[in-house]
Amino acid sequence: MTAYPVTKCLFPVAGMGTRFLPATKEIPKEMLPLIDKPLIHYGVEEAVDSGCREIVFVTGRGKRAIEDYFDRSVELEQILTEKGKPEYAMMVRRISEMAEFAYVRQSEPLGLGHAVLCGESCCRDGFFGVILPDDVMVAPAGFSPVLKQLIDVHHRLGGSVVAIEEVPVEDTPRYGIISGEMKEDGLFRITDLIEKPSPGTAPSRLAVMGRYVLSPAIFPLLRNSQKGSGGEIQLTDAIRTLSAKEPVWGIMYKGERFDCGTKESWLRATIAMALRRDDFRQIVMEEVGSLVLKGGEARKADIGE
Repeated sequence: MTAYPVTKCLFPVAGMGTRFLPATKEIPKEMLPLIDKPLIHYGVEEAVDSGCREIVFVTGRGKRAIEDYFDRSVELEQILTEKGKPEYAMMVRRISEMAEFAYVRQSEPLGLGHAVLCGESCCRDGFFGVILPDDVMVAPAGFSPVLKQLIDVHHRLGGSVVAIEEVPVEDTPRYGIISGEMKEDGLFRITDLIEKPSPGTAPSRLAVMGRYVLSPAIFPLLRNSQKGSGGEIQLTDAIRTLSAKEPVWGIMYKGERFDCGTKESWLRATIAMALRRDDFRQIVMEEVGSLVLKGGEARKADIGE
């Protein structure tokens, strides 16, 4: 199957972020910070580093902050320059120059499949990437960004590609789970795909994670899809149908995934990312050490030592 350049990446960001209330009452979940950048920034960096120069955001009500973030702020640049901080002014300006940005609205929360369908007017002319910003993915040193790993498979073999990861059997009801034939180490030709299978019914432990390279043939399938799991239009169901018409590959990506979809996982991701950085690692270790010390003192007090 012929491969095509992948220069566009779609970001579904219309969700309400209810798991992070009250923080997300006025701030989009995607704008919550992970250390010193909002979650959405990590995904856009990955897309750009993978060769995508056109970024499409599928937004909803209350998401204006995302548009403002990737727009140029001339006033802020000027203030920073006047205060003798030209390096900060340049940093701010570079955000708006990362790529070309487009925005379309998802008027109703009808699921991930519907969100992707809303981007059809921007992405129907060729294969395109999809990044779910809840999953921050960091490739090891010496490896391409995760989306680029998928694009490389597309360039080599054609067809659509999804990122997959082996998960514990008890977690399979949380994900789309594939069935397929292994063609190479870590590479599968997908033959079936089930969204959130009931416990004990999953065809494998290989779960689809938040990175995709999709054929524009996905759009008519989404348009004709019936509501699936959770009463929503599921992207998984359309990819399953697509796999019977043209190749769909699953690649066990090289990298570490930081799930930021809940308060608990976001906190774990924040700590893990801080430990990766020389300028924050010592702070985390000092705080952990302090808590351990205080805990020991509390236990001594409880037993009267």
